[in-house]
Amino acid sequence: MIKVAMTSVYVEDVARAHAFYTGVLGFETRTHVDPGGGTPFVTVGARDGAQPDLELLLEPGDGPIAEPYRRAVREAGLPSIVFSVDDLRAEFERLRGEGVHFVREPEKQGPVLTALLDDTVGNLIQLTQPLG
Repeated sequence: MIKVAMTSVYVEDVARAHAFYTGVLGFETRTHVDPGGGTPFVTVGARDGAQPDLELLLEPGDGPIAEPYRRAVREAGLPSIVFSVDDLRAEFERLRGEGVHFVREPEKQGPVLTALLDDTVGNLIQLTQPLG
């Protein structure tokens, strides 16, 4: 069986992204090492043992391939990544209370409730909750 172990999200600033993804979104740091060169290698994942084998790599997004890709995805209004939540409306209120800017407030899209937020480091993130 093949499973996803790690995926990347390109960010403008790894340190700022790490602070947002852990301090605001609530992920835990899984890896934080300095391989040299000034940019740390940082992964985050769900807290409390949820999805222990899945990590999100906060990847520098200023390179010649990453920057045009990241910019085009954002300009198209598309999420760089989608996170599931148990109660989207409660998460929306919590995050809005933390000052998170939502590009799109919670709305029903077929069998799911979705919202779109700005991660402060160049990306849009979709939150989704299955309905029913």
